[in-house]
Amino acid sequence: MREGQSKVILRADYQPPAYWIDTVELAFDLDPGKTRVLNRMKVRRNPDVTAQPLRLDGEELNLARVLVNGQGTSFKLEDSQLVLENLPEGHEPFDLEIFTTCAPAKNTKLMGLYVSNDSFFTQCEAEGFRRITYFLDRPDVMASYTVTLRADKARYPVLLSNGNLVEQGALEDGRHFAKWVDPFRKPSYLFALVAGQLVCREQRIAARNGKEHLLQVYVRPGDLDKTEHAMNSLMASVAWDEARFKLPLDLERFMIVATSDFNMGAMENKGLNIFNTKYVLANQATATDTDYSNIESVVGHEYFHNWTGNRVTCRDWFQLSLKEGLTVFRDQEFSQDLAGADSARAVKRIEDVRVLRTAQFPEDAGPMAHPVRPDQYLEINNFYTVTVYEKGAEVVRMMQTLVGREGFAKGMSLYFERHDGHAVTCDDFVQAIADANPESPLAQKLDQFKRWYSQAGTPRLKAAGHFDPVSGIYSLALSQSCAPTPGQAEKLPFVIPIALGLLDANGNELTTGMHVLTDATETLTFPGLTAAPVPSLLRGFSAPVVLDYLYTDTELLTLLAHDADPFNRWEAGQRLATQRALGHIRNESVAPADIRLDHAFIEAMRVILRSDKLDAAFKELVLTLPAETYIAEQLDVVDPQRIHAVREAMREQLAQALFSDWAWAFEAHSENGAYSPDAVSSGRRALAGLALTHLCLAARSSGDSVWPGKALQRFKDASNMTDRFNALAALVTSGHALAAQALQRFHAMFKDEALVLDKWFALQAGAPDRGGNILPVVKQLMNHADFTLRNPNRARSVIFSYCSGNPGAFHRADAAGYVYWSDRVIELDTVNPQVAARLARALDRWKKLAEPLRGAAREAIARVAAKPDLSNDVREVVSRALAD
Repeated sequence: MREGQSKVILRADYQPPAYWIDTVELAFDLDPGKTRVLNRMKVRRNPDVTAQPLRLDGEELNLARVLVNGQGTSFKLEDSQLVLENLPEGHEPFDLEIFTTCAPAKNTKLMGLYVSNDSFFTQCEAEGFRRITYFLDRPDVMASYTVTLRADKARYPVLLSNGNLVEQGALEDGRHFAKWVDPFRKPSYLFALVAGQLVCREQRIAARNGKEHLLQVYVRPGDLDKTEHAMNSLMASVAWDEARFKLPLDLERFMIVATSDFNMGAMENKGLNIFNTKYVLANQATATDTDYSNIESVVGHEYFHNWTGNRVTCRDWFQLSLKEGLTVFRDQEFSQDLAGADSARAVKRIEDVRVLRTAQFPEDAGPMAHPVRPDQYLEINNFYTVTVYEKGAEVVRMMQTLVGREGFAKGMSLYFERHDGHAVTCDDFVQAIADANPESPLAQKLDQFKRWYSQAGTPRLKAAGHFDPVSGIYSLALSQSCAPTPGQAEKLPFVIPIALGLLDANGNELTTGMHVLTDATETLTFPGLTAAPVPSLLRGFSAPVVLDYLYTDTELLTLLAHDADPFNRWEAGQRLATQRALGHIRNESVAPADIRLDHAFIEAMRVILRSDKLDAAFKELVLTLPAETYIAEQLDVVDPQRIHAVREAMREQLAQALFSDWAWAFEAHSENGAYSPDAVSSGRRALAGLALTHLCLAARSSGDSVWPGKALQRFKDASNMTDRFNALAALVTSGHALAAQALQRFHAMFKDEALVLDKWFALQAGAPDRGGNILPVVKQLMNHADFTLRNPNRARSVIFSYCSGNPGAFHRADAAGYVYWSDRVIELDTVNPQVAARLARALDRWKKLAEPLRGAAREAIARVAAKPDLSNDVREVVSRALAD
């Protein structure tokens, strides 16, 4: 192992720390090549733990001095830890001083203190603080921090850290200092500092209690015009949290800083959030509607962490979903509330569920499957997963469903009343929600509900209906099961809230309600019916399960046309499309070019597209075919190229069959006045973009050049990035010759806009593969002057877009995609293990592949695993992938 601990960490082995750290005074002399860090701490023994040496974590540090109560002391360095044995007896606090140096400019891992574009940044979650100074780097050690930063004033005029600025001034030799005090105790993972050439947008706001606060968004010079939306999102977040949960901003100021070199999306450091530029910078010329939406969501997410994660934090990293699952739920609710209209809320819900089903469900079924609260890990960075985040959010959503919106707010209040300022567990949160609602199904089935935290895998909910015309009773038999996952062979029944309704053949709603399934099998009866109803099950996706119900086409068409629940209306369309895709995939005697979609399906899509009662955003979702990865999960044996070919053939069929309807949709939704990223305008642009893509696809088949020409003109004339990029994507994904001209022009227009170039790279690496042409394009892109492996955004834009986002091109018959993947994982691991480990997961589901792909994929994984100096990050992923 190249670094750090190499043993598996078990949740069952948790022990409280042998020492507490009450206060931390940090002094930094910032220099890219050699930063000096003086760490003065007040430390005391934990009276509840047997006396033992103090072991402080540290990585890649140069240790210069250790003093205890001002005196030198003996110590030893052991397995990346500083071990102190001769410490004062008793439980009175003692002073511990540690002086170290580090080299931020050489820190390509972007963990700890590092340099990006000549500025200093930190990332300390999960275990980055140990790369700054020796410390008890664990979330249950919470201390008060005072931080003094010193640096050259000309090079680093802005000096930021957590909390409130209490003093600043000039020093000798052109240097200056700033002193920050955080009034709230926090774990080390929430520490942050920033120093550099930055400018900021400021906004003063008044809270409901009359207190004034300063909001600041810091960016590099030249980017200030792209910060208005981030600031508006931050103000909306502050107002929403105070209105919805009565949680106020608790600092004099709240700061956001953007950097282009960042492993994650953003980080919720107390009062000083550090963001990937991708989730801050936006104006209509450079950002799409999706970018605007993501910025709103991520700004909200990190601000909401101020309470759910910072004021109450995790006892240990196994409890990660305590803060992340809860805060994802909160940011989803925030975005839904801001969307306003019920239709826009439904679109947001569908988008969130799409992520869950295309990313988290496969994770649940793969080698990295783990409970929402994991039981073990080798490298904690590998457990920042869609299971912890998105599935964790669904578990919290089920709690709200079971106790009601007001009951959930009561539970949140009790949670903070009990645990503010403490490091706690997932159990503590669930208990607070249940205790605040003692008569709820959650409280009555509390222990059983907690299985959502302890059992991995996606439950399957099987439903079967039977109508007795004599008695007029409709019976709905329900059963639940969950497949074995690594380390968990047997699964006990979950608590599954099932929102449901019954429709008659004409689409009229007969009944609606909620049933909470707790047994392995149950049967519901509905008397007084005159004919067999159409069941609308799992409305709003009321639980993160796979629904097995043998819907007929007639039933699905009824739901698609009439269901009062928008989610199930969309779901009916997805099921119709998935059933057809699976049928064509399995019927290998029919070539993709000969696939013909049936009249009923095409007409149902035409009705949706032409409807004057449905929002454009909803239409775009229904008319977008299920993702290739989602289709693959419905198959036992997967041929990604066959899936890709069939889905593309279906898209072309829809393009041709609805040609005049697509043309109408494009013309009717193309003009939207002055740009606004609101839900209605965004939906219109999304539908116009989808229409243009289908029109270019149809032109590809017919040889017509009219619509590609219109797409190129739209690309040139567009007044915003959404319309421009949609036009570019229509040309690229349809494979039209005009795409090359548009790509060249796009690069020339935006060569100085890093985030826009990421889109340019990603579009080409993720384009449909026609005759194996994409891998050569990807290799060519890596040689482009604007490509760099060291920037996570740029690496993801090319390598991840190909390996993780383009299965039809990646899973090549000659295994060249797998060879490319293994080379990149190994190469990235020497630069940035976190990014490498994420890439390594592109082959999580290799065991489902058809031969010879399966054998070739295994060989590629084994090649990576054979490297002797792999990081823990990558080794854990590939070892679990190869395990039987």
